[in-house]
Amino acid sequence: MAIALLTDFGTKDYFVAAMKGVILSINQKAAIVDITHEIPPQDVWTGAFVLKSAYKWFPRGTIFLAVVDPGVGTERAPLIIKTRRYFFVGPDNGLLSLAAEEDGVEELYVITVSLPHASSTFHGRDVFAPAAAYLSLGVEPSMLGTPTIRWKKLTMPKPRLENGVLHVNVIYIDRFGNAYTSAGDEIYQIASVGDKLCVETPAGETLATFVKSYGYAQPGEAVMLVNSEGYLELGISMGNAAAKYGLRPGQELKIRRCQQK
Repeated sequence: MAIALLTDFGTKDYFVAAMKGVILSINQKAAIVDITHEIPPQDVWTGAFVLKSAYKWFPRGTIFLAVVDPGVGTERAPLIIKTRRYFFVGPDNGLLSLAAEEDGVEELYVITVSLPHASSTFHGRDVFAPAAAYLSLGVEPSMLGTPTIRWKKLTMPKPRLENGVLHVNVIYIDRFGNAYTSAGDEIYQIASVGDKLCVETPAGETLATFVKSYGYAQPGEAVMLVNSEGYLELGISMGNAAAKYGLRPGQELKIRRCQQK
């Protein structure tokens, strides 16, 4: 089985290498795949969103080991989640919830195995990596933890249409500065491709063209489009919308079709 890693550890330090070392010490044949280690530090929501966006493209049986864990060493539980097609291993802080719920949760366990003398600050190495490695050897999760029904879930915000204005939340900023929102096809209730949209952002109102893809926009032009994951996003062709408009996850945007003159 493959083990797919997602963390906020970056690649400068030894943290990811130590986790991989523990996994390979337990299962030398483990196939380890990096999803990303560039989740912003302590940003549980972004980690959860990236995991949700990535997991479904992996083969059945993949073990997802995710660590964005600002509560490490506290009473927050270490979890194994068995879903319809996968396993998810990580802290009980909502990080695993968007992906696991989408795939369908079947069993939940609080991890009881760890390395000897496990630290209180590096559960990625001392708790989660051993659990994932044993799962990759075919060990049943019931041998690695105790069953539970309690766990923390994150909730994806819903778009709201009121009097021709679509209220959405920014849910993710990608490396290009494009802002994914909580809406998708709802945009077609107020606009068609080619229309001009008035978008209220934290930096004020901006004019964006509703396009099929960035290739239809001029460099520097603000656009909105439905992206490959089905989310309505705000971007700037060859630019950075998040930087220009001060965008970050959680903010509300208001979108309406501009009056045509």
